[in-house]
Amino acid sequence: MPTLTLHDDVHVLDLGDDENRMHPDWLTAVGTMLDEVENATKKALVTTATGKHYSLGLDLDWLMTHPESRAEYAYSVHRLLARILTLPLVTVAAIPGHVFAGGAMLSLAHDLRVMRADRGFWCLPEADIDLPFTPGMSALIQARLTPQTAHEAMITARRYGGAEAAERHIVDLAVPADEVLPTALSLAKAQAGKAGPTLRTIKSRLYPGVLEALRSTVL
Repeated sequence: MPTLTLHDDVHVLDLGDDENRMHPDWLTAVGTMLDEVENATKKALVTTATGKHYSLGLDLDWLMTHPESRAEYAYSVHRLLARILTLPLVTVAAIPGHVFAGGAMLSLAHDLRVMRADRGFWCLPEADIDLPFTPGMSALIQARLTPQTAHEAMITARRYGGAEAAERHIVDLAVPADEVLPTALSLAKAQAGKAGPTLRTIKSRLYPGVLEALRSTVL
């Protein structure tokens, strides 16, 4: 399950030590920790994970056994993406390995991304698993990637290693494994002074269409 710690001026939200799929309990825990981050005086956020996965996205096994909760679950996922996108503080995703599907979209909702260069893939596998993107997810991906990369990533389900992800501007930096978290912390700490309502307004006005789509679509 997720944990929250403080490193100087930066909160570090560790998404977990397994596949970190978006189970309802996981979503609730992350939401509670984001409440704590927003209410604190320390105003920057790094999300990361322990192990070889940042997040593999939706908990499809849970969803298949709880079809009656489909709409509620979709709302929770979309709400998390919209919330990260508009947090009134700078956010950095420190990606230690694989990041797939909804986890990849979660990384795109952050302001900055740092990924391990030598191992792990960033991937949108929806075309391979026969699961279409929702309008909100599509809008987020297209807003945060170049048109060519968004098209390729969504249509071909290509797996991008860290170095290539940086070349394609999917992530901002690709660094050795032991530098992922320190680099993310440095980036976040340098921007901590910008936190506040103005930053939320700027983010919201950057992505009005994405936010509208995320807040009005379901799986």
